[in-house]
Amino acid sequence: MAAALDIRDLHAWYGESHILHGVNLQVQPGEVVTLLGRNGAGRTTTLRAVMGLTGARRGSIRINGTEAIGTPVHRIAHLGVGYCPEERGIYASLSCQENLLLPPRVAPEGGMSVDEILAMFPNLRERASSPGTRLSGGEQQMLAVARILRTGARILLLDEISEGLAPVIVRQLGVMVRALRERGFTIIMVEQNFRFAAPLADRFYVLEHGVVVDMFSAAELPARADRLSELLGV
Repeated sequence: MAAALDIRDLHAWYGESHILHGVNLQVQPGEVVTLLGRNGAGRTTTLRAVMGLTGARRGSIRINGTEAIGTPVHRIAHLGVGYCPEERGIYASLSCQENLLLPPRVAPEGGMSVDEILAMFPNLRERASSPGTRLSGGEQQMLAVARILRTGARILLLDEISEGLAPVIVRQLGVMVRALRERGFTIIMVEQNFRFAAPLADRFYVLEHGVVVDMFSAAELPARADRLSELLGV
């Protein structure tokens, strides 16, 4: 079976700025993988490069076996991948329900139904008619993820979904990640909140200066505490 995401020797630029310097990582179907690193290490740029949202790219990005380098940006979602950016991208002028229904279904197998999504995010059912600007930060984050689930994407790229949220909302997002893993979704998370990410991920990649400098499994986590402290300052 092909890896859900297979990145080989990935270089990426924003204009003249060379951000990724040969990233290598692989994520298997159904895995939850977290990208760790200090600010500026290249974690978000890695997610954006998968979606074709950087400048020039060089190397290989295979999504379910299909090469994405050279694929038009608007076709990448059709490979079954969805991106939840840190800024969430909720439309303020649309209601919660309108935001949820806005993206089209792009994957062949279709996405989760609205009823399934609202069962997972009951807050969104209660706020269906509320404008995007009236949603709390946690509700906006739930909506940003829910929108992707409607599209049929089975590979989810989640960028700092816990940032700035109350502990009770962070716990709800953890429940969500576990539920999606049980449904067979593949999840790649960028997280600064290591306490949130640690119990959720199957494996961890550590980036520094645009390259992967370490990789370890959840089982290896206790033995890597000193190394992580050195790399991340956690």
